[in-house]
Amino acid sequence: MERTRRLRKGEEFDRVYREGAVTTGPFFVLRVAPNTLGHGRWGFAVGKGLSKRAVVRNGIRRRLREAVRTALPGRAGAYDIVITARGRSVEASFATLAAALGKQLTRAGVLEGERQT
Repeated sequence: MERTRRLRKGEEFDRVYREGAVTTGPFFVLRVAPNTLGHGRWGFAVGKGLSKRAVVRNGIRRRLREAVRTALPGRAGAYDIVITARGRSVEASFATLAAALGKQLTRAGVLEGERQT
C-alpha cells in the first residue's frame, strides 16, 4: 500500500477515533472520518489482547491490508479509515475477512457509488 494511502501518525489515528463514525462486526471495528485529501487513507490496529505473539498480530494486519488492496482498489472515497481487529479475526480466513470488510464498508457508506441505507 502506498505511503500516501496509510495513516501513520498517532495524531491521525486519534482524529479518526475522536471524530469518526463507528460500525462494528464480528471480525473488526471500523472507524471512518472524512478527510480533505481527495483519496482514502487506511490504518490498522491489532492489539496485544488478540495474541501476545507479534507474528500472529502481523499476519492479521497483512490479511486486512491485502483485502483492502485487492478487493477495494481505489473505491473508497476521501475518508480516513481505521480497522481495529477483534478476536474472531485470528482464525478467520482471508476470504472471510475480505467479504466482511466489503460488507462493513458498504454499510458505513464509504465505497464510492455503493451506499446502503
